[in-house]
Amino acid sequence: MKTFWIRTASATVYALLFLGSIYSGRLVGKLWGTVILSAFALFVAVGCAFEYYRMAEKQGARPLRPLGYAYCALMIAVWTLNELFCSRGFVVETAAWIVVLSMVVTLGAHLWRKTEQPFADALHTLLPMFYAALPLAMMPYLHYEMNVLVMCIVMVWVNDSFAYMGGSLVGKHKMWPRHSPGKTWEGTAIGVAAAVATGVLVGPLFHTVLSWHDWVVLALVCSIVGTLGDLTESMLKRSVGLKDSGNIMPGHGGFLDRFDSLLFILPVVCAYCFFLGWE
Repeated sequence: MKTFWIRTASATVYALLFLGSIYSGRLVGKLWGTVILSAFALFVAVGCAFEYYRMAEKQGARPLRPLGYAYCALMIAVWTLNELFCSRGFVVETAAWIVVLSMVVTLGAHLWRKTEQPFADALHTLLPMFYAALPLAMMPYLHYEMNVLVMCIVMVWVNDSFAYMGGSLVGKHKMWPRHSPGKTWEGTAIGVAAAVATGVLVGPLFHTVLSWHDWVVLALVCSIVGTLGDLTESMLKRSVGLKDSGNIMPGHGGFLDRFDSLLFILPVVCAYCFFLGWE
């Protein structure tokens, strides 16, 4: 019972912080609302990078942590400035320059390091920028359609919850026992169906412009792509013998444990919204 209340309390704090960051613009205006959401994204991105570097170091890697954290901060700052002051083309061009220059700086920095695997260490230094910071930096883009962002989060939660319950009740065939022994095909199918039903039935109440088939697409993205994100994070943890990526949330694990699905779905959702003509 004590564990249940700890999990409930930490989940409540997490939900309030996340939703408060998303809807902060309604209280303090667009400018400060975007800044608050970006600050939350930066906090999570650095936390994810910290946990990733810890896992990489368990396999003998020696990433340049300060550079990695700086790249995460720079990527999120660029997207934030774009949403506040600049054109859409600015963020694409600037992000491309950040990627190129970060590769040059990182590889150059290894000239002064005594390491047996400079190429691998450089890749480990750069990966959190792509894996965590870049997807999270896209949240300000969806900030203009905050209800869509919240619905995507809700559909991820619904998919995870029903997949867990469905797998516990009727799951027989393991989906990917090597990386996630608890996941079953039956549970995954139930989770996808629940996410689609939530999108079709609840989505139009949150956003009246999107049609029902748009919500079906977004629900499939949140459930299927989100599951791939979950499996990927499980693969990383199990490769170094960890059950949880961290302990920032008592009873729920670390940053990567909580945001693994979201890191995969945010780029796809943003791409779909851009396809719909959102500017």
